[in-house]
Amino acid sequence: MTAAKGDFSQGKVSSLSLRLGLPIMLAELVHVLYNIVDRMYIGHLPKPEGTNALVGLGVCFPLITLIGAFANLSSTGGATLCTIARGEGDDERAGRIMQTAFTFLLIVGGILMVLLFVTAPWTLTVLGGNEITLPYALDYFRIYVVGTIPVLISLGMNAFINSQGFPRVGMMTVLLGAALNIALDPLFIYAFGMGVRGAALATVLSQTVSALWVLRFLTGKRPPVRLLGLGIDGRELKNVVKLGVTGFMFKVTNSITQAIVNVMLKTWGGAESLYIGAMGLINSMREIMSLPINGVTQGGQAVMSYNYGAKLYRRVSDGIRFVLLGGLIINTLMWTMAMFFPQPLIRIFTDDEDLVALTIRCARIYFGAFPFMALQVTGQHTFVALNRPKHALFFSTLRKLILVAPLTLLLPSLGLGVEGVFWAEFISQLCGASACFTTMYFVIWRKLRRAAA
Repeated sequence: MTAAKGDFSQGKVSSLSLRLGLPIMLAELVHVLYNIVDRMYIGHLPKPEGTNALVGLGVCFPLITLIGAFANLSSTGGATLCTIARGEGDDERAGRIMQTAFTFLLIVGGILMVLLFVTAPWTLTVLGGNEITLPYALDYFRIYVVGTIPVLISLGMNAFINSQGFPRVGMMTVLLGAALNIALDPLFIYAFGMGVRGAALATVLSQTVSALWVLRFLTGKRPPVRLLGLGIDGRELKNVVKLGVTGFMFKVTNSITQAIVNVMLKTWGGAESLYIGAMGLINSMREIMSLPINGVTQGGQAVMSYNYGAKLYRRVSDGIRFVLLGGLIINTLMWTMAMFFPQPLIRIFTDDEDLVALTIRCARIYFGAFPFMALQVTGQHTFVALNRPKHALFFSTLRKLILVAPLTLLLPSLGLGVEGVFWAEFISQLCGASACFTTMYFVIWRKLRRAAA
């Protein structure tokens, strides 16, 4: 069995991680295009429509993040356990895990689609929509949410392609959809005059193509473990959810904190607050800046999981070291860009001079401790890769729910005003990331090094 077929017990750990990670990183880049391309086209509509529509999309972010959270139940829990089972030589169990994760996504997707569509007017108002921005938010989100099931399939099941040693195929999943999205956006938004509704429709159609590609591959003859139908194994579902809840909570806590942030920005920044638009642009920057380290960590996580199942602990330790060093280098470079050269990136999305200036000022606070996030992702992905759900769950909630959310509510009233919302992220990066990595070192890494000696 070769590395190309998913055997990660041979070859240099760093080379294997890069071989997996680079296509995953490119796939992540293309996936980010789904949302940022919408924002690019919408943000360049004539003023004030473009700016108002961009703020309206910012109101939708918490709910879009929430949908992605359910995909993480499958990609974080299911794909990781599937990889560990393959490392143990149990392909039959790996297949049951994949089938269970897929069926679960279909059920959850149907429930989410109906629930979010019906409650959209109320929830989007609570999340910061007003009489100006709410119509744009509703026009976008109600079309987007119709595509919930394809979104969950393309995001949640693509991990089963990457983790079996086919990262290029996984890259094609999102490349096909993104290419279609880029082509359809100007057609629907401008040529057909659909505005934000056209952007949402283009995204739904593109995600549907991606989902069909995923299913075609996973049910074909190439992967070692194939998707053979529908069905839920109760025991495997419990295991998938138990481990996957860490990725789920990471997204859910993001959604909750984004909601709190939007409310506080509206409260402290004024009823027509440009601060919500600025935070939306900062979220776009964060997605782009996180791409390289996401590729490194996901490639390294697959290698660590397989070798942990095979009890090759030295290779697991080498994987942790690779993720840490690679992450520190990458995030320091991204921090330099955010601190000293933010304007070119922001102008991709808007030409509104007031919004550009505001976003630059806030981004320098928000990303002030970004290199520390390399410690967070190293610890977090190690906990997931080695099936440590309790630690993974705790640290997925610590930074956002225990630190960011209370600080977001507290700091504005302590003299920092609306910018206290952005300082909350800075403080949480320092404290949360340090705590996560330190715990991982003493609980896992030090013991692995001793076992491998």
